[in-house]
Amino acid sequence: MTIYIASDHAGFVKKHQLSERLAKKYEVVDLGPEVLNPNDDYPEFAERVGNAVLQDKGSFGIILCKSGEGAAMAANKINGVRAALVWEPHLAIETRSDNDSNVLALPADELSLDKLEEIADKFISTPFSGAERHKRRIAEMEQIEDEQRD
Repeated sequence: MTIYIASDHAGFVKKHQLSERLAKKYEVVDLGPEVLNPNDDYPEFAERVGNAVLQDKGSFGIILCKSGEGAAMAANKINGVRAALVWEPHLAIETRSDNDSNVLALPADELSLDKLEEIADKFISTPFSGAERHKRRIAEMEQIEDEQRD
């Protein structure tokens, strides 16, 4: 399984640290930035991650920015991406199990590296429950996406 990861300048250091840890367990592809640029913006990197996840079925994405909020919002502009802002491990389990989320948005300024890794591991290892009510809700979200395309 491939994990696509990216950040803006605020998540740059923790992205590299988290990538190193995750690479011991998963295939990790860093989608940038390669060098710290204090003037970069998270939408570009959220788009890279979202598009990579959509093109590689069964993969996951991780995006880090200062609060995680903007990166989640930007990723969720891409039809088919279900990005969740997560700050606790139990929320990572819930969003995977209930929402079949495929992109994890993390608040780099708010969490320790150990907590980021714990959340990422829970997100990656938790399967979608497949419960009918959750499938129905995902279908309803996809219908909204379809209506927006028209």
